[in-house]
Amino acid sequence: MKKKWKKIYIAYLVVLILAAGAFLFRKPLTVLAFDLFLSDKMEATLQEKSYQPLNEDKTVKPEPIVYKSDPFSVMLLGTDQRKNETARSDTMIYAVVRPNDYKVLLISIPRDTYTEIIGHDDNKKDKITHAYAFGGQQMAKDTMEALLGHDIQYYATINFNGVKDVVDALGGLPLPIKKTIENKGKDHEKFTIVGGKDLYNGEDSLNYVRYREDSDFNRTKRQQVFMDVLANKMLSLGQISKVNDLLSILGENFKTDMPPTMITDLAKKFIGGKEADISSFTVMGEGTKIDGIYYDLVDEEDLKEAKALIDNWMNASTPVDQLIEPGKASNALEAKATSAAQ
Repeated sequence: MKKKWKKIYIAYLVVLILAAGAFLFRKPLTVLAFDLFLSDKMEATLQEKSYQPLNEDKTVKPEPIVYKSDPFSVMLLGTDQRKNETARSDTMIYAVVRPNDYKVLLISIPRDTYTEIIGHDDNKKDKITHAYAFGGQQMAKDTMEALLGHDIQYYATINFNGVKDVVDALGGLPLPIKKTIENKGKDHEKFTIVGGKDLYNGEDSLNYVRYREDSDFNRTKRQQVFMDVLANKMLSLGQISKVNDLLSILGENFKTDMPPTMITDLAKKFIGGKEADISSFTVMGEGTKIDGIYYDLVDEEDLKEAKALIDNWMNASTPVDQLIEPGKASNALEAKATSAAQ
């Protein structure tokens, strides 16, 4: 009898050890499963539906970037193209990704920002959102580079109209909507989003992004929040097995010139590591009318801070504890200028 109970105890012990091991090593195991069963399919889906180099030739390999250790930059475009409409970039973000530090910097440029549109009508000034409408990703890239004074290595474009089914496939998103939102303007699409819910479906999430009856700044912030929440949900351990299906659902609504192998390698790194720390900054502007049209005139101090942030974050030699957080770049610039003067 004692031998029987001893065997039972040993069996329980083995089960506990296996369970503890599975818990402790769940991330490495998930990465292994992703590598063995999903990465090849994901790369094939990306290659077929999403990979779109700006030179339009998929056989030409882009210049390699040491993305596993060095910081790299990505222009994130969120478009909201509907039927019979010209696509405009409602969201324009200059992102700096530091893979080794699991840190991401997002610098948003509001859609009505008044700036030179590079390559269109002798670089005539207009709303920055029109750069994409006039010349697609390339003109948007050239225009953002000129405004911020920094090169962009990659781009990624998402049409918000195509993420509705993706959100539903994920089971909804935990958007921070505390109060009910109503879009009821005379010339706007009518909808209501009830506040205080745990999860929001695809239609509500899309309306959250589209809501425009407050400032352009707040709309930009909501779009940042949406993209952050969507990315975290897609990369959560419980959703990894769905990633390839989600990319298939997103289909033509996602375009990038990041090579598929780079995306899967980055996915494995972030799945197996700690949660990414995201810092956000928005280049504000002052609303004004020029020839009867509303624009945002760039706040020069904000623009200066954005450039300083990019300088700091894109420098591979900057230690993680010396990365400047948004709102503190101006102080860092002043300290640097004082030190140089002395």
